[in-house]
Amino acid sequence: MVAGIFQPTSGEVLYKGKPVTGINTDVGYMTQDDNLLPWRTLRDNVEVALEFQGVPAGKRHDRAAEYIAKVGLCGFENHYPHELSGGMRKRCALIRTLIYEPDIILMDEPFGPLDAQTRVILQDELLKLWDGTGKTIVFVTHDLVEAIALSDRIVLFSRAPGRIKQVYKVPLGRPRDVFHIHSEPEFPAFFDRLWRDLKEEITEVELKAS
Repeated sequence: MVAGIFQPTSGEVLYKGKPVTGINTDVGYMTQDDNLLPWRTLRDNVEVALEFQGVPAGKRHDRAAEYIAKVGLCGFENHYPHELSGGMRKRCALIRTLIYEPDIILMDEPFGPLDAQTRVILQDELLKLWDGTGKTIVFVTHDLVEAIALSDRIVLFSRAPGRIKQVYKVPLGRPRDVFHIHSEPEFPAFFDRLWRDLKEEITEVELKAS
């Protein structure tokens, strides 16, 4: 709805104070699947949005090279998606979204399918790429630790019908160390608070189903 792909079933979505009535090109959207174009190389996938914007080839290549280096994919520029690991494909999808510098980035469980170690590494890379940009990221996740590690604010939704149940301000400072987030003094109590509210919601749904 923020991207203008779907219309809300009730109410309206405002972007910079104005209703979203069509495709919102100020928004970058990274889905759970990487959706890389299989006939394009890694570099060509990263450049695709710039190509649509009419950015000259030289500038596209330079900017793509900068982002590819930031996520450690140098040397794989000419590889096709089927030649890349899952983590590498996610890195490609991430920088493809960031390279044209959208005002808002929507990330729908982008790291969900990955193994735990790769997932934490990509969380760390995301924070480094985001730091200092001033961009807003709306990140959907079912992982409470991931939500705490990345966010400034967490919005907890109920099960169907989805409604906002609670909004929390994350009590952790920045920069964040996602590899040792459990060691933060505020982490245990805040995690327990989130889990209690989430568990309550899950329990209510299970009781209704039974």
